[in-house]
Amino acid sequence: MGGYSSEYEISLKSGNVVFDTLNKDKYTPSRIHIFKDKWVYVDDHGNETPVNKNDFSVMVNGSKITFDCIFNAIHGTPGEDGYMQGYFDLLNIPHTSCGMYQAALTFNKRDCLSVLKAHGIKMAASYFLDLGDSIDEDAIINKVGLPCFVKANKAGSSFGITKVYKKEKLQKAIDNAFAEDDEVIIEEYLDGREVSVGVIEYKGEIKVLPITEIISDNDFFDYKAKYLGESQEITPAQISEEMAAKVSKEARTVYEVLKMKGFTRSEYIFKNGEPHLLEVNTVPGLTRESILPQQAVAAGISLEELFDNAISSALK
Repeated sequence: MGGYSSEYEISLKSGNVVFDTLNKDKYTPSRIHIFKDKWVYVDDHGNETPVNKNDFSVMVNGSKITFDCIFNAIHGTPGEDGYMQGYFDLLNIPHTSCGMYQAALTFNKRDCLSVLKAHGIKMAASYFLDLGDSIDEDAIINKVGLPCFVKANKAGSSFGITKVYKKEKLQKAIDNAFAEDDEVIIEEYLDGREVSVGVIEYKGEIKVLPITEIISDNDFFDYKAKYLGESQEITPAQISEEMAAKVSKEARTVYEVLKMKGFTRSEYIFKNGEPHLLEVNTVPGLTRESILPQQAVAAGISLEELFDNAISSALK
């Protein structure tokens, strides 16, 4: 848990929920905090012991601890973008998240959308910028219209995202996104109902969880709406059976096309009755208030079962 990005606090919450929920008669869990300046094992009293990066082990009271499985609860880099997946794969340690390629691809919104577009997945019109590019505001507005969303391409939890209504606010929003990432994606505003769909590998089968409709009290589903209770998250979503069937099929297709494993949560907005994909999360929030755990509970899967299944799947 932890990580190098602005999402580290959310990750620590997720990781601690997993740690507290796991059946201690079955598992001996350990908390490992991954930060840029330190990788440490943290005991129940908050004491820290450095992790040996050569084999991902720790020496505690003269005994070497190694791990049978890693439960990856790092949102953002390096847990959601492929770095930790590649590291654990090299060490041959099973982990609960998807593969290195899938993590890297889905973390890069524009690359992921480009791949999925070829499979008929609908999405918003978009415009891409790299740091240092000249900015043609008229070209951007001609492509995506106003209002539009300016987003950091590789960031989560709505960091680096602004809804822009006027041309004169565009540059400030782009600067805000570049503060989080060196790539920016600018998307048309889709005016429709927003839903989130969890898809997991459960007991060896791909399972689409009950859908959540998101109704933000704010202008969009931003950080405050996600984590400070400034939104309504209705599970199961009060949408028509036809809409539910369409978006569930789409979410399953995305999971299968990308050859995913473990947890995913993808976000959609309905435009003209059709679900349009916004993004795919491969290490979604796992706090008790988070969307994917809500969906699991609605499907009759307790948090303990959800986490136990993730570990069982990884070990297989």
